[in-house]
Amino acid sequence: MISFTFDDFPRSAFTNGGAILSQYGFSGTYYASFGLMGQQKSTGEMFERADLHELIWQGHELACHTFDHCDSWETTPALFEASILKNRRAAAQLVPTVSLKSFSYPITWPRPATKRRIASLFQCARGGGQTFNVGMVDLNYLKAFFIEQSRGDFDAIKQIIDDNTEAMGWLIFATHDVSDNPTRFGCTPALFERIVGYAEKSGAHVLAVGVAGERAIRTAGS
Repeated sequence: MISFTFDDFPRSAFTNGGAILSQYGFSGTYYASFGLMGQQKSTGEMFERADLHELIWQGHELACHTFDHCDSWETTPALFEASILKNRRAAAQLVPTVSLKSFSYPITWPRPATKRRIASLFQCARGGGQTFNVGMVDLNYLKAFFIEQSRGDFDAIKQIIDDNTEAMGWLIFATHDVSDNPTRFGCTPALFERIVGYAEKSGAHVLAVGVAGERAIRTAGS
């Protein structure tokens, strides 16, 4: 399996990245911090309220990234959980038909006590690590491959897709903005489309994280 995810939810991740995924019939996962909505941040212009309904209508997954974009290590577990619950309330007001099933840790890795709290709040949670998930995996800290760390080396990206195919693993790509002049946290539409195209050719099931997580849980239980 391969999943494509976007942290913070910059508008370009949807208008450009989402459009590319839709061309291939794929869905992505958008980790939103509702406290950033409508703002200009280090990862670009953030999503607007109208983007939420269009994203859901197109079949993408809306997921959680804390309300305040909390640093996962620097924030106490209690404040971190409070920000998650605040984000859920904001989502319930803006898109009441949607529940946030998956989560990604902002900025850094989580404290152990924070990670334990996540287990009761979400189906799965994603970190980093620049690798894929295979064998026995931790659903509270799924590995991900950040595109921007290899955006000048497409061969490295092809290799991780090939390795995931051979291992029958779950590769989760992550990035932020998708624009012609990306921030240091994002990538260009041309590179993103090359990656999506190669993912399709690999024969992998390209699924949003929530759907892939459900499949992983069913497989583990069978």
